[in-house]
Amino acid sequence: MKLIKTKFKGLMIFKRSSFLDQRGYFRELFKYKELKKNFVFDYLSLSKKNVLRGIHIQLNRPQAKLITVMSGKIFDIVLDCRKKSKTFGKYFTLNMSAKINSSLFIPEGFAHGFCSLSENTILHYKCSNYRDRNSELGIIWDDKNLKINWPVKNPIISSKDNKNISFDEFIKNKKFLKAKW
Repeated sequence: MKLIKTKFKGLMIFKRSSFLDQRGYFRELFKYKELKKNFVFDYLSLSKKNVLRGIHIQLNRPQAKLITVMSGKIFDIVLDCRKKSKTFGKYFTLNMSAKINSSLFIPEGFAHGFCSLSENTILHYKCSNYRDRNSELGIIWDDKNLKINWPVKNPIISSKDNKNISFDEFIKNKKFLKAKW
């Protein structure tokens, strides 16, 4: 395992080995001793090519996440929403794939989104807190001020994500102002 730190405090990439033989492969996804984080639940998402999910964040029940691509490839993005952070309002992007065999650890206080770059992309999430519908907000994917260079110009987006707000609206939101991180 190789740990790669980023310029964003706490945001880390874990590159892992695959143990290959004629039957296939065996991979480790998480070791508590490497991250020392308690995760309370896992979930999977399956996305078609050009599906864009996000950019989501939990405010009252902040979540750290460990993201791993199980099948396919994605363009992943995290946006630092920690008010006192040196990188507040900045984002980090990473192309991830099942072939690369890496995981991205996202600390509490980051919004997360991704765009599927292949058919039947499966993403595995480990989360440090349960989802709370009353605590979640979304930042619009094509925010003019953030200027994210998405690899897809006309992504497939849910009706819920089409209602996400700009980052400027987000930082003025009462839920954000009360956030615990």
